[in-house]
Amino acid sequence: MSNVQTITHPAQPDIQYHPDFLKYQDRTRRRKETESLHTTLPAGFPAQLISPLVWEGKEVENRSDWIYMLNDSQLDEIDTALKSFKALNQPLGYIDQSTFPLPTLHATLRNLSKDTHSGRGFFVLRGLRVDDYSREDNIIIYAGVSAHIGSIRGRQQDTRLQNGKSPVISHIKDISSTVDRAQIGAPSNTADKQVFHTDAGDIVSLLCLSPAAEGGQSYLSSSWNVYNVLAKERPDLIHTLSQDWPVDGKPYTLRPLLYHQPPTATTLERVLIQYARRYFTGFLAQPRSTDIPPITEAQAEALDALHFLAEKHSASLDFQKGDVQYVNNLSIFHARNGFRDEPGKERHLLRLWLRDPENAWETPSPLQHRWDTVFKDVTENEQIFPLEPALRKNVGS
Repeated sequence: MSNVQTITHPAQPDIQYHPDFLKYQDRTRRRKETESLHTTLPAGFPAQLISPLVWEGKEVENRSDWIYMLNDSQLDEIDTALKSFKALNQPLGYIDQSTFPLPTLHATLRNLSKDTHSGRGFFVLRGLRVDDYSREDNIIIYAGVSAHIGSIRGRQQDTRLQNGKSPVISHIKDISSTVDRAQIGAPSNTADKQVFHTDAGDIVSLLCLSPAAEGGQSYLSSSWNVYNVLAKERPDLIHTLSQDWPVDGKPYTLRPLLYHQPPTATTLERVLIQYARRYFTGFLAQPRSTDIPPITEAQAEALDALHFLAEKHSASLDFQKGDVQYVNNLSIFHARNGFRDEPGKERHLLRLWLRDPENAWETPSPLQHRWDTVFKDVTENEQIFPLEPALRKNVGS
């Protein structure tokens, strides 16, 4: 009688892009019952982060000090800067602090950038007169004002995909009515709910050209607050998040989702969480690649824990037409509700990824290649600013 040896290969856990709370609860219960979990944090990791970057969503919703309302003289200054730039007859890649001058608003914007890196981590600039301008003029204004927040604009696609040209602005809009959903690989091109995640880069910025007829609420959540909850209640998941994960890509890479930076002579202690759920679950036209090792049950639980804790402690921002949101992508998760468009009421946002060399945080070495893909040597003539949405092959989220 021959011996038949069965070789079992690890399988991908039962986990999808849209989180399932019951599955999360079951997985947590099962792991607590059957596994020996860490009860202490990794060596050197803080038991608690104490910083303005740690905040509770409900408290944020009850305040308005994160809104900076532009006044008429500032809006007139922005209009003058637009005319000044257009008079130069230069490509839009040349938009910067000198070609889009804001003599009185500049100092305010620099202080807001500092607060984005070391204060609460986000703010909303309110009141841009988007209905008064053409699409191109709105893009010039958005890029011009943003240059005073973060002087480096990041690539929204890798240059290798664009014959040396890189879009530096993205349209966040549902295009599923004009494009086959089977071709769409990013939630930002659909009306679907987007779960909590981070993008690429230091600052994620969104300009609201038009809200949806219904839904599409924007949510932020302090990842430092989520870290504090996990450090207290589930230190084993801090171990899981700070170890290597198989991140989808061609080729796939191994890196942690959570990085600890001890304090230095000039910087405070930091924890950075960088992840997007779809790299571990797939989404629509971009299923998870088959040649990648599956994630573990612990990693599946950690993904759900990040989402559901972020959701529990999140703030809903009243995102209005003409608002610009600037978010510290290294300390804040973001998400959005699903939405419904109607003719003339179609949700349409513009997105920039920004870096402010003066206030930027140190980039963890496992993220350096990704950051270089977005920010390194972005020349003026390389940059393009599409006026309409198109399918994207992303470098980030």
